[in-house]
Amino acid sequence: MVILQTLIAAMVTNSPSFPGVAELRAWDPRGWALALLLHVTVAEPAFYWAHRALHRGPLFSQYHAKHHSSPVTQPLTAGFGTPLEALVLTAAMGAPLAGAFAAGAGSVSLVYGHVLLFDYLRCMGYSNVEVVSHKAFAAVPALRYLIYTPTYLSLHHREKDSNFCLFMPLFDALGGTINAKSWELQKEVDQGMNDRVPDFVFLAHVVDVVSSMHVPFAFRSNSSLPFATRLVLLPLWPVAFAFMLIQWFCSKTFTVSFYFLRGRLHQTWSVPRYGFQYFIPSAKKGINRQIELAILRADKMGVKVISLAALNKNEALNGGGTLFVSKHPNLRVRVVHGNTLTAAVILNEIPSNVKEVFLTGATSKLGRAIALYLCRKKIRVLMLTLSTERFLKIQREAPPESQQYLVQVTKYQAAQSCKTWIVGKWLSPREQRWAPPGTHFHQFVVPPIIGFRRDCTYGKLAAMRLPKDVEGLGSCEYTMERGVVHACHAGGVVHCLEGWGHHEVGAIDVDRIDVVWKAALKHGLTPA
Repeated sequence: MVILQTLIAAMVTNSPSFPGVAELRAWDPRGWALALLLHVTVAEPAFYWAHRALHRGPLFSQYHAKHHSSPVTQPLTAGFGTPLEALVLTAAMGAPLAGAFAAGAGSVSLVYGHVLLFDYLRCMGYSNVEVVSHKAFAAVPALRYLIYTPTYLSLHHREKDSNFCLFMPLFDALGGTINAKSWELQKEVDQGMNDRVPDFVFLAHVVDVVSSMHVPFAFRSNSSLPFATRLVLLPLWPVAFAFMLIQWFCSKTFTVSFYFLRGRLHQTWSVPRYGFQYFIPSAKKGINRQIELAILRADKMGVKVISLAALNKNEALNGGGTLFVSKHPNLRVRVVHGNTLTAAVILNEIPSNVKEVFLTGATSKLGRAIALYLCRKKIRVLMLTLSTERFLKIQREAPPESQQYLVQVTKYQAAQSCKTWIVGKWLSPREQRWAPPGTHFHQFVVPPIIGFRRDCTYGKLAAMRLPKDVEGLGSCEYTMERGVVHACHAGGVVHCLEGWGHHEVGAIDVDRIDVVWKAALKHGLTPA
């Protein structure tokens, strides 16, 4: 369709009767008025009757059925069809322009403005995102006959026997083909999307500039697949970079995606900050303020659980969420870091016959919990840390009979004979070479380490697959496949499903690792 319209435009602009571009006025209000009149009196009724004809007999089966083959519409569906349909659309778009130019009222602004507005309205109708609120239609009832909605068009694509108009439902009303469910369904969808309070919120942040284009409202097809750097998106990097700067100075937490689980609405919100900003000392206060405002907003809305993702629960930033719970002791929303389930996922990956593990990032929140859990199972833990003080503090937390299983080491060479490495700190190729052949690297480091050793195996980041009855999940969580979420996200889901009334912030309660794991399995979550 794009090529066809380009060829037609080239033919028109190069015809002897067409004035040179240099001779065209930039603006002529007469042309806009005439184009609007011709759109309503010519383009709209002509498209309506042509569209109805395309739904009959062989015209539908041999031509228009292709357009209806998309089970879920998206903006690109607006231009997907046969050459015959492209000609119909081109005529509907071109008639108002041709009339305005024939009357001597054409202008440059009319050409670009009309085409952009036409394409925008087409794409809006196929977007599955309600742009005009149902409240506007309730306040001005006549408006429902002047502009269609994505719900209106979705009904046409689903039922195929109503709602044939181009943009104005007025012609469906005149032709007796308007679907009676159109406006009530639009209200229901709009209210469901914008007015319903989520039960659970996963509070994430942007990783980097390239991954910022993975959000559903930027490119739905891209977000429906696990994140990867795609060459086709690289030309848009400057645009994404500009948005990063705008968000840095003037933005607030926004909704990224949602899904339904057992009748409950779960949403992912994002703090408008990027990964590298968390390591800028001067940005710490502003980031905590953004997280705090998101928690207070969730509390005011009536959200039951809010789970902090990745760097939003960094110990150096806010003590794993303790800052907010201490500052606001009367919060009704439960603040959760989800790391208890993260620890459980990692621990349940370790084979039952393992007697010794090598642990990096050993004094971190997760490292501490993993070490204390394993030593209780009489598994020897080689804890890599240069801080004897931190090591002894953790060792004293273990039962007296288990303390002997915690061993401080200061060099990677100490793990030359250990084939189970639990990695909580980035490993360079040089550091990985100390692992013996056949080693398996379990990971809780972000970003995950690169697998340089071909004679070793590398685990993925701790993740869980959501229950099978999840609905409406149209996007992937970063590099995970659809339906799989990070373990800390899953931990918040379990907290919500169980209805637990405590906050899960600060240090991980080792006694609750098995409790959370069993609860996750009970609710149908499975290791990914």
